[in-house]
Amino acid sequence: MHAINADQAEIDKFSSLSSTWWDPSGPLKTLHDINPLRLAWIRTQAGHLEGQQILDVGCGGGLLAESMAQEGAQVTGIDLAEQSLQIARLHGLESGIHVDYQHTSAESFANTHPAKFDIVSCMELLEHVPDPASVVRACATLTKPGGWVFFSTLNRNPKSFLMAIVGAEYLLRMLPRGTHNYENFIKPSELGAAARAAGLSPISLAGLAYNPFTRLYRVTDEASVNYMLATQREA
Repeated sequence: MHAINADQAEIDKFSSLSSTWWDPSGPLKTLHDINPLRLAWIRTQAGHLEGQQILDVGCGGGLLAESMAQEGAQVTGIDLAEQSLQIARLHGLESGIHVDYQHTSAESFANTHPAKFDIVSCMELLEHVPDPASVVRACATLTKPGGWVFFSTLNRNPKSFLMAIVGAEYLLRMLPRGTHNYENFIKPSELGAAARAAGLSPISLAGLAYNPFTRLYRVTDEASVNYMLATQREA
């Protein structure tokens, strides 16, 4: 039996926020703000979502998972925070949008569902686990040959420390304090190397830029703080 690749303190942190997942002006407001951009970016890279088998790893309260299911995808969401999954299931009952939510880790799920999914998304998870490369390998295993794997995380440099922690958590109060640990941030070169080692080819890198005056995000070529990486499993 492998030790689960998870930090209990991180699970507890997100469990404590679970009741506010679907509050667009609550502590997880940022996720609501960037969700449409992420969804559009995934759709653009993959071509379309309708009819695709999609897995959302670290799905939390189901924000991205539900929006992908709304586009006609068959979506499964996995997470280790049971309270977040309960919120996700409840919201699905209210919205009438079906997602199959399961309480498991990426590694465990990969053992039982290899090469099952057309698309795997893993957003804002890698900076919260002890061994990010292990999650990357699991995501690759879960994906059909030629399928897509999408990651998003935070770059590690002085600018990202200032913007994502000092700015977002302390000055602008966009995120709860303690949401991120700087030493767990991942440079695009490191994520790209982990992806290639797992048999994934990096295809496209995009950043998310925030304007504190308009309080709007946009997708940009500049990946110095928040960034997304699209990869394809080798056929």
